[in-house]
Amino acid sequence: MKRKPPQTDPVQDAPRVGAPRRSAAGLPAVARSLRMAQRQMGTRRTALTLLGVNQDGGFDCPGCAWPEPERRHRAEFCENGAKAVAEEATLRRVTPAFFAEHPVAGLARRSGYWLGRQGRLTHPVYLAEGADHYEPVGWERALDIVAGELAALDSPDEALFYTSGRTGNEAAFLYQLFARCFGTNNLPDCSNLCHESSGAALTETLGVGKGSVLLEDLHRADLIIVAGQNPGTNHPRMLSALEKAKRGGARIITVNPLPEAGLKRFDNPQTLRGLAGRGTPLTDLFLQIRLGGDQALFRELCRRVIGADGGVDTAFVREHTHGYEEFAAAARATDPAEVLRATGLAAADIDRAAELVLNSQRTVVCWAMGLTQHKHAVPTIREVVNLLLLRGAVGRPGAGVCPVRGHSNVQGDRTMGIVEKPAPALLDALEKEFGVPMPREHGLDVVNAVRALRDGRAKVFFALGGNFVAASPDTSVTEAAMRRARLTVHVSTKLNRSHCVTGARALILPVLGRTERDVQATGEQFVTVEDSMGMVHASRGRLAPASEHLLSEAALVCRLARRVLGPDHPVPWEEFEADYAAIRDRIARVVPGFDDFNARVARPGGFALPHAPRDERRFPTATGKANFTAAPLQYPHLPPGRLLLQTLRSHDQYNTTVYGLDDRYRGITGGRRVVLVHPADATALGLPDGSYADLTSEWDDGVERTAPGFRVVHYPTAPGCAAAYFPETNVLVPLDATADVSNTPASKSVVIRLTPCAEPRPAAGGPASDKTV
Repeated sequence: MKRKPPQTDPVQDAPRVGAPRRSAAGLPAVARSLRMAQRQMGTRRTALTLLGVNQDGGFDCPGCAWPEPERRHRAEFCENGAKAVAEEATLRRVTPAFFAEHPVAGLARRSGYWLGRQGRLTHPVYLAEGADHYEPVGWERALDIVAGELAALDSPDEALFYTSGRTGNEAAFLYQLFARCFGTNNLPDCSNLCHESSGAALTETLGVGKGSVLLEDLHRADLIIVAGQNPGTNHPRMLSALEKAKRGGARIITVNPLPEAGLKRFDNPQTLRGLAGRGTPLTDLFLQIRLGGDQALFRELCRRVIGADGGVDTAFVREHTHGYEEFAAAARATDPAEVLRATGLAAADIDRAAELVLNSQRTVVCWAMGLTQHKHAVPTIREVVNLLLLRGAVGRPGAGVCPVRGHSNVQGDRTMGIVEKPAPALLDALEKEFGVPMPREHGLDVVNAVRALRDGRAKVFFALGGNFVAASPDTSVTEAAMRRARLTVHVSTKLNRSHCVTGARALILPVLGRTERDVQATGEQFVTVEDSMGMVHASRGRLAPASEHLLSEAALVCRLARRVLGPDHPVPWEEFEADYAAIRDRIARVVPGFDDFNARVARPGGFALPHAPRDERRFPTATGKANFTAAPLQYPHLPPGRLLLQTLRSHDQYNTTVYGLDDRYRGITGGRRVVLVHPADATALGLPDGSYADLTSEWDDGVERTAPGFRVVHYPTAPGCAAAYFPETNVLVPLDATADVSNTPASKSVVIRLTPCAEPRPAAGGPASDKTV
């Protein structure tokens, strides 16, 4: 039975605030998962779908990229995974009648939450130049429109081909191949917005831009440092791995400006102990660091290791590393007083952290965007590597680097070649395999893509998934840039904000989701994904497609390529559309580590990609060894009366997808326009708990970017720091405020001032209420 989507946009400007939770998951998570799933899918469909999530022979969760254990629970999903599946497998539908009823200008005034709740897209739709409604269009006509605009460009580099992490390996490989056959490396993707800093730092220091641990390494660790990450909301199944490690004797240090329920206590809903409410305390030491102080903390830990008898693994350092003496001199020169200023930590807490590091033979450091989205993010992650190198904790079981990637298969997309700065070896392999010359000039990342659209240097924007407008920084600038395009195309499963901010012409092209059966000319197909730890496995949908008018992502790319490149092109696009095994055979010949791809991925659990530092203690860097680095200490300096803001997710959210208006673990319900401020800071600024304020960011360009009408919540953040949800606060992040080297938006270190304002009138609270002054 089709479920009718909600037609009213709920009030979001009057959130209610209670006490934060002291534990994560448990029965409340189970109840919330089932309630949201049943509302979207009904009871029978809920059972059929959820029991196939992350199972051998089932489909990979479209949410986070956390790996599956070897022995899987029957319900191998978390609360937020259930929400992601329910959003995709919903019975609600967005048909042509919906677009006839709603003009684009009206949709633009709706919140992203409302747009997402309308359901699955069923038909390709087209917004003609000067039109105010999307209208249904056939696939042939839709692809002709794209091909015509691409053919009219003065240069292939006037096109941008964006990718979301949800795309499977096969479609991602075809997409980058098509873009490069067309003639451009303009392949910005969501990695540019999140973990680009990790890739840059790890490639330089270890030679491989991925994590070096497998899931069993966490289980075997003596010490796990979780820095700049909130697993309870963003990667909830990680809590099971931390619980297993803890029960095996591991200690856990949490480094974060906010106390998070998921790292206090985990009530595992798969166990009697978790359901009974006793749960497992996880964090042994909580370091409530100031935003941007992580580099100083890890440098100080390095100084302590170097100064301790037996602290340095001298044999490992001598045999496998380069640059130790220079780094050691810089570390010894570190001023402990400056470290305390930068971190805001007590000396006794750093003493305890150093003691735990020195007592551990097997240390894993996990991090996410709390480390990657600062101006000095790359030096910070290099400092994490420095600490592990000193202890010989790379290439040892139970030890290593663990950048926890966000979206499912965001890592796989990069492995498949979705990268704007491709390695020559990749281009050489593509040329050899397909006989087509590949462009050698570097392309544009996300920030530079926005600049190119803004300046008229890019004219066609094509997005394979994602919500580019809501995910990108400097909302007003991004939206104005998108409106300058001649054509914007979004390949999507559901409505989002990007569909409402269009070029002169626009297309929305609906595709199959992970949960749905994919049948092509040779029969039923499956796709593959790579998780956060380099494991590759199959994903096979079970449900009937939401509409007979949907294409798979792979089929769409193949058909577009035939339109644009011609029927006699050397790449066998028609064969690839008919049989995904043929795509995997070519991947095996082009991408290292995928030898005998089809046979290996057919095995239960898939296979691990090779990782030279982990597997061989071999470091394919410029020096041939793991590199110590000695960057100067950097951390934010605040003017008087200002706070440092980090943007973050609520618990009812995954990336830019908002599932609900609650943040249960932080005690916030019914709204998203809140700013979390330390009580002492709020009092000094004259902002009582429950008052309202406009948030204005300050940047070198002198432009004041304002997000109005946020409820002030007195919250135990680190002093001097504040937090608020994105995408509502992306308007505050300047386009040019990016990390050195990686060009990732510095969304975790935004200098803001708070100006008291009257309580806002009830409104939808969507992006239209943001403004740039």
